[in-house]
Amino acid sequence: MEVFYYLVFGALSAVVAALELGKSGKDRVATSPAFNSFKNNYILVYSLMMSGDWLQGPYVYYLYSQYGFDKGDIGRLFIAGFGSSMLFGTIVGSLADKQGRKRACVTYCISYILSCFTKHSPEYKILMVGRVLGGIATSLLFSAFESWLVAEHNKKGFDPQWLSITFSKAIFLGNGLVAIVAGLFANFLADNMGFGPVAPFDAAACFLAIGMAIILSSWGENYGDSSDSKDLMTQFKVAAKAIASDEKIALLGAIQSLFEGSMYTFVFLWTPALSPNDEEIPHGFIFATFMLSSMLGSSIASRLLARKLKVEGYMQIVFSVSAFTLCLPVVTNFLVPPSSEKGGSISLGGCLQLLGFCTFESCVGIFWPSIMKMRSQYIPEEARSTIMNFFRIPLNLFVCVVLYNVNAFPITVMFGMCSIFLFMAAILQRRLMVVSDLPKSTKVVEMTGEDEPLNP
Repeated sequence: MEVFYYLVFGALSAVVAALELGKSGKDRVATSPAFNSFKNNYILVYSLMMSGDWLQGPYVYYLYSQYGFDKGDIGRLFIAGFGSSMLFGTIVGSLADKQGRKRACVTYCISYILSCFTKHSPEYKILMVGRVLGGIATSLLFSAFESWLVAEHNKKGFDPQWLSITFSKAIFLGNGLVAIVAGLFANFLADNMGFGPVAPFDAAACFLAIGMAIILSSWGENYGDSSDSKDLMTQFKVAAKAIASDEKIALLGAIQSLFEGSMYTFVFLWTPALSPNDEEIPHGFIFATFMLSSMLGSSIASRLLARKLKVEGYMQIVFSVSAFTLCLPVVTNFLVPPSSEKGGSISLGGCLQLLGFCTFESCVGIFWPSIMKMRSQYIPEEARSTIMNFFRIPLNLFVCVVLYNVNAFPITVMFGMCSIFLFMAAILQRRLMVVSDLPKSTKVVEMTGEDEPLNP
């Protein structure tokens, strides 16, 4: 492995360690023992849930290829997952609000465990069922857990500012450290121990089962609007009306879809971007470097949130930097002569792009706790899970279109498109800051017909 990769990883590790060890009083918030116990319980469960997700990532494509499926077949399996999340996500989100968020979290565990079990079969139809179950589970992962946390936090009467602590720590561990360890553990099981590519999925099922046991034994139930008078369609109408009548919620949904759509597109494109001529690159090590970059971002976010900086303000900078980093493949394609050597080491342009991609992943690390903080402020409690899954409809539709046409456009065009989307997110974020600063005198009409603000 080239020294360059070690230098980047080492530099990022040093910066993350310095940030975490060098926190001053301004970067720390005094909390209560009861909150710390609550926070640690949630972070443990969230880390187990994310480990179940991250363990599967490195070997999904490889497992399908080992079963003899070609790129087109595998692409359709991936589309099925995102399509399932798009079609069923809003339904399960509404059920979470009505039937209980704890039940929804348990449903996530069961759905994903069943999805893991389907990986033992080489039958295409069974694998397709597994992708559908995985899509449903993904919708619950990114809505039910956060909805449960916000409602339970408020129910226990904790300081609203303390939510930021839980968000940033959960992302730092669950989307950073756990991702790195899960990738290494999956590699150890599949390759070093010789158990094969299905072993990480079995391990994921075990972690999910442990997390489900903790949820069942220690979590309380909470709801959005559980009244019998509101059926599923009424829940949809409440969520749609909230989005249509409150510009802040609509802007937040558009921002989230633009950023996450670009992020998931990046996941598919970074490998061909760094190795356009089949250069030898250490995929696992680069993945770990990206996750370390995400940890750096979440560490920065925890400082920003602890100092009570306005999220709507600094996220404009984050989106602008993200737009620039994903424009780098377009810029380097013109400024740095491409290498004609097949199968060699990473090129100069590839090195520059890798540094840019690490910066983008740092922005991702800042994005997650920050968007969670804004959602906790702007999304009404009675339809929180439903609205959050509404936000994911354009995201999943966009990713399905990208997957279907991934070979139709040059890679530079795809990155250029993502850069434009991120720049649009920065503009919308500016608008959100302006709207959020307006006097709270505007009233909206809810489904009940009463005039009252949706957000306190």
